[in-house]
Amino acid sequence: MAIKQEPLKTSAVVPGVLHNACTHWRDYYQLTKPKVVALLVLTAWVGMMLAVPGLPDLGLVVAASLGIGLVAAGAAAFNHVLDQKIDAQMARTYMRPLPKGKLTQAQALGFASSLAVLGFTLLIVAVNPLTALLTLFSLLGYAVVYTLLLKRATPQNIVIGGLAGAMPPLLGWTAITGEIHSHALLLVMIIFTWTPPHFWALAIHRYKDYAKVNIPMLPVTHGIEFTKWVILLYAFLLLVVCLLPYLVGMSGIIYLLGSLYLNLRFVAYAWRLKYRPTPEVAMETFRFSIVHLMVLFLILLVDHYVQWQFLTPELW
Repeated sequence: MAIKQEPLKTSAVVPGVLHNACTHWRDYYQLTKPKVVALLVLTAWVGMMLAVPGLPDLGLVVAASLGIGLVAAGAAAFNHVLDQKIDAQMARTYMRPLPKGKLTQAQALGFASSLAVLGFTLLIVAVNPLTALLTLFSLLGYAVVYTLLLKRATPQNIVIGGLAGAMPPLLGWTAITGEIHSHALLLVMIIFTWTPPHFWALAIHRYKDYAKVNIPMLPVTHGIEFTKWVILLYAFLLLVVCLLPYLVGMSGIIYLLGSLYLNLRFVAYAWRLKYRPTPEVAMETFRFSIVHLMVLFLILLVDHYVQWQFLTPELW
C-alpha cells in the first residue's frame, strides 16, 4: 500500500523569509547614508595619502578607512533616529526606514551604537588614540551639536555644524602620522567652505519641505534670493580657499589648474542660480558640488604623487 506524502511547504515559506531578511538589511544599509559616507571616506583616504611621501602602510590605511567609515555610518544612523519626525513630513525623506515603520527606533539605535563602538574600538586598537578621539568628536558634532541643536535653532546651522563633516581629511592625516598638521587643516578648510553652498542649493530646491517642518534653513529665514547671493559669495570664497594648497607649496601645477577649472564651474553654476534660474538649476548646482569635491580631492592625490615621482624618484 503506497503511503501518501504531504508536499513540502518550505518552498513557499523560505523565499518569503529570505526576501524579508534581504529587505531588512537594505533598511539598515539605508540608515548609514552610504553615498555620504563614501564621500567622507574618500576625503579621509586622500588625507592619508597626502600625509606622507610615497605610499603609507596599507594595513593602517585599511584599518583607518574602515574605522572612520563605521563611525560615520553610525553618526548617519543616529541622525535618522533624531530626525525621524521631521523626515516623516518631508518629500525627500518620508520613505526612509523609520518614518515608514520598517525599523523600530530601538533597532536603529542599537545598530547606530554598534557601528560607532566598533569603529571607535578599531581606531583605538589598530590606528591611534588621537584619530579615535577626533572621530568621536566628529560623531558628537554631527549627531548632537548639528542634528539635535543647531539644525533646529539657527539658519547658520550648516555653517557651524559643517565642521564635523569637514573633519575626515584631518582624521586620515592623523591616522598615518599621529599628529595634526597645518596642511591637513587646509583640507578641512576646503570642505568647511564647500559645505554651505553645497547644502543651501539643496535647501532652495527643498524650500517648501523645510518651511513645513519649521527648520530654519537660510532660504526659509532669509528668503531664496538672499540665499542665492550667499551661495555665489561662498563660491568665490571657495575658489580662493582652494588656491591655498598651491600657494603654501602643498600642491603643484596640476592641482592649481584642476582647482581653477572646478571652482570656476562652481561659480558659473552659482551665477546661473542667481541670475538665470530655471526650475532645476538649484538641484543641478547641488549635484555638481558633489562631483566638484570628489574630483578636487582626486586631483590633489594625482598632483601629490606626480610631484613625488619627479622630485624623489628613489621612493618609487
